Amino acid sequence: MKRLVVVAAAALSLAACATAPTLYQPAAGPQSVGYSEYRIEPGRYRVTFRGGPGAPPQQVMDYALVRAADLAISEGYDWFRVADRFTEGRPDRGPRVGVGVGGGDYGYRSGVSLGVGTTFNLGGGPSLSTTIEVVMGRGERPRGADVYDAKALRRTLGERI
Repeated sequence: MKRLVVVAAAALSLAACATAPTLYQPAAGPQSVGYSEYRIEPGRYRVTFRGGPGAPPQQVMDYALVRAADLAISEGYDWFRVADRFTEGRPDRGPRVGVGVGGGDYGYRSGVSLGVGTTFNLGGGPSLSTTIEVVMGRGERPRGADVYDAKALRRTLGERI
């Protein structure tokens, strides 16, 4: 019976650590998962997407780009250029190992110790947010690596959402 209680407690503990998937949705608040935007001036926005714990950095960036494409399309623009980008947080890179050495003496006795520890993040890792500043335009798309066709990007990345 004790064994069953221990197993059930362990399962509940792990279930509590589980995280909900990152969804493409408006953020409910400043630290909530989802997108938000701020209109700087006509045709210029600052778009932020905050991923849930453990969300891959590429997914967070893709969702920010999709939101920028949605804004461009809804405002009647054909393309947008990412003028600036910023990522906050760091992705969880899996288990980490640490080594520590210590020593001490007490009277005529002394000792040295060596410790090795590992950490496993069971909670899904820290959350990431990406902020991009976009400038939108109409007509022929200018050349450049950070210039996107809004409808094509929405079609391509939108399939993965």
